[in-house]
Amino acid sequence: MNENVLGIIAGVLTSISMIPQLIKVIKEKNVDDISLVMLVVLISGLSLWAWYGFMKNELPIIVSNAFAVLVNISLLICYMIYKK
Repeated sequence: MNENVLGIIAGVLTSISMIPQLIKVIKEKNVDDISLVMLVVLISGLSLWAWYGFMKNELPIIVSNAFAVLVNISLLICYMIYKK
């Protein structure tokens, strides 16, 4: 398998992994089971991966991690809105 195809598939899968959680939070307006520390650490790590992708000029790394950052920032915003 071509390494770029492998990178794109891995990037897509990891990028969309939090979308079901985001949808559930939006529907239920409940963030009680979400860890703020986990979200902050995850967003930090994904941001560093995107930065690394820019440094290496690797489009699959940049796109997948930048998208994942946006999804997780959306979840973080929901956390702040819905936290009781």
